[in-house]
Amino acid sequence: MEPELSSVILVKHLERHNLMNGKLIFTKDQKSFPVYNPATMDIIGEAPESDFETVHQAVEFAYESQKNWRKVDAQKRGYLLLRCVDLLEKHSEELARLMSLETGKAIRTESRVEVSAFINALRFYSGLGLELKGETVPFNPDMLTITIREPVGVVGAIIPWNVPLLLMAFKIGPAIIAGNTVVLKSAEQAPFTVLRAAELMNTILPEGVLNVISGDGPNCGAALVTHPKVKKITFTGSVEAGRSVYQLASEKLIPVTLELGGKSAMIVSDDVNIDRAVDGAFASMRFTRQGQSCSAASRIFVHENIFDEFLKRLKQKLNVLKIDDPMDETSDVGCMISSEQYERVQRYIEIGKNSQNAEAHECGVLPNDPNLKKGLFVRPVLFTGLSNQHQLCQEEIFGPVACLISWRDYDEVIDQANDTNYGLAATIWTNDFHRALDAVHRLEAGFVQINQNIVVQPGLSYGGMKNSGLGKEASTESMLEHFTHKKTIIANLKSIK
Repeated sequence: MEPELSSVILVKHLERHNLMNGKLIFTKDQKSFPVYNPATMDIIGEAPESDFETVHQAVEFAYESQKNWRKVDAQKRGYLLLRCVDLLEKHSEELARLMSLETGKAIRTESRVEVSAFINALRFYSGLGLELKGETVPFNPDMLTITIREPVGVVGAIIPWNVPLLLMAFKIGPAIIAGNTVVLKSAEQAPFTVLRAAELMNTILPEGVLNVISGDGPNCGAALVTHPKVKKITFTGSVEAGRSVYQLASEKLIPVTLELGGKSAMIVSDDVNIDRAVDGAFASMRFTRQGQSCSAASRIFVHENIFDEFLKRLKQKLNVLKIDDPMDETSDVGCMISSEQYERVQRYIEIGKNSQNAEAHECGVLPNDPNLKKGLFVRPVLFTGLSNQHQLCQEEIFGPVACLISWRDYDEVIDQANDTNYGLAATIWTNDFHRALDAVHRLEAGFVQINQNIVVQPGLSYGGMKNSGLGKEASTESMLEHFTHKKTIIANLKSIK
């Protein structure tokens, strides 16, 4: 196919296909489900509802491919992945436009940014082949004792819809470079961008190394998790789905990585530059992504001395956002991903508005284009007057809804930040270096930043505590821990004649 094809042509090329053993496979006789453009609610195409037999076929292809892929020199695997990066860069605009079409993310502020992050993450992983090191253990002078790293086998990867390409990279990158093969299940709401990226990569990777299927969780996802030849599961999604995955995988006693929900805290002291802290809150809350992020700082604790001014400036920043057509270059914010998510967010907003002492600060203007009247657009909402125990402060909303809470006592605000079932990320803003260091040790989160908006970088371990999941992603350490087995080898150096 030619570079930079239109999104409509790409969808027609990809719909009702899975990618297995290096080829797009048309699923003529299989059930399918519609995929929508959430900005208009028009159906843009259909994706296959992969059944047990399809999953089995994909796993078998991956299993057979892994027998040879594990023998490929690690540097050669890295070279092939780097070639994939070069090809993906040539198709970056095509991928960004396809992503905006099926996810509703604004192309300028979100989709292009994610495609770039996806490519950079794969570039990082392409250089990790020589990090698959073992150890030499001085156990006995008459023995050579070493450890080596070996691939686990077939990896089952399940990704959500909010950042499909970036999370695809976090899962397939380390798995492939470590010598594993992958069967990846895309999200029902956003299957096409992932499928197109995999199709491009399969022009370079050997057949069966990377396979992509679509389908729902209870059937397709469960079949992947329980397949006897899948030896590792890496999952990103809701806490409820994560528990189900964990229970199913436990029957086989295979390792599982879970990146689940979050209710991240941002603590703002009164000694900061308010404008910089407001910018940090804006970025950490992922407002341009409609707040659809597990690490979004949806609880913002602001010192009482600057609370009113902070709220005023954050509202000013949100009020100038252009919420409009995701494909429009001037749009800052697109729309929610699905009717289900839209209705969920609206329910939480109504709960907040009907709560005692609560004040809802709705910001921004919804689009007035008649072509977008059915679109799933939501204005950002800031709630004040709610306690940290309120439902909106304890439950993951996954929308552009943030709660601002005033604080006076430092020890109390640390306790409040930790008073949640989640522990994914946190950030503290202060010019007191000693307080900052104290906070990062006391905050119960797997990813903590100082005077910095919450941002994930390849090379840094990313993952949470509590109900936010198990294991880490995105780093060299996580590749070694989650996508390889350590084998100990002892050789007797004495003659056995």
